[in-house]
Amino acid sequence: MNNENLLDVRPSPIAGMWYPGTESHLRAELASYFAAYPPQDLAEADVEDDGLIALVVPHAGYRYSGATAAAAFQALRGKNYQKVIIVSPSHRAYINPLITSGHDVYETPLGLVPVDHQSLNRLSILLQEDKLSLKTVRFDQEHALEIELPFLQYTLKDDFQILPVMMLDQREKTARALAKALFALIQGFELSEKVLLLASTDLSHFHHQRVASELDGAFIKALQSGDARQLYLASESGKTEACGLGPTATILELSKMLGANTVTIADYRDSSFASGDKSSVVGYVSAIIRREDYENV
Repeated sequence: MNNENLLDVRPSPIAGMWYPGTESHLRAELASYFAAYPPQDLAEADVEDDGLIALVVPHAGYRYSGATAAAAFQALRGKNYQKVIIVSPSHRAYINPLITSGHDVYETPLGLVPVDHQSLNRLSILLQEDKLSLKTVRFDQEHALEIELPFLQYTLKDDFQILPVMMLDQREKTARALAKALFALIQGFELSEKVLLLASTDLSHFHHQRVASELDGAFIKALQSGDARQLYLASESGKTEACGLGPTATILELSKMLGANTVTIADYRDSSFASGDKSSVVGYVSAIIRREDYENV
């Protein structure tokens, strides 16, 4: 990127803790997760439209959720997207229900990732129809969004811009409003601009594995339905829990607007796979959302 010294950089607050802090160590760890997924044939990877619309991915430290994330991110290897819309929860309190970064770029050990402020400004205007807006924040500590960036840098073929959105208000009406505004935004992009959607979420927290399995199973069943309403029904009835319920619902709703008709679970596991402790686990799932042309199957 040109004029890097003039850029307003958001330095990583989690590199070296949540994932390796040097480029060599980070690349090696990512390579270990992707080793189970042989690279696609380049001709296949470069297909203009293979129906891939979105991913749902976890956001814990790589030791715990890296393998689960890689199971979905492997679908991106060798592909090219100009814009990546990432919707995550916010684990810290702000006044505004929806926030985004006030910096020009995010920094990871793999380099700089530019923020598409022009599109974010337009999104904020579109959100006003539902009495919402995006508030920019600086030097945020949010891991749920940043944790996905090295995976994108490692898998995508060319440079890309991100549209980061962090949700404090994860209610259904907010998720629907955000999905509607993002759909209108995408409709205004140039046809040549390929867009990828990303939802960041972990599942149940700190239950025995037996309980976690039931809670997470209900979330996965709702996710596979492709209907964001089912996620909220499961949550409201106490059948499931997820810290990224709103982001997942937003991306699921938006994907449906864009023609998605298939949700494939890429991987599910819990933290005991890494820690060995089944008495108090956190659940992780990854999924690939596609638009499949059933007429040609």
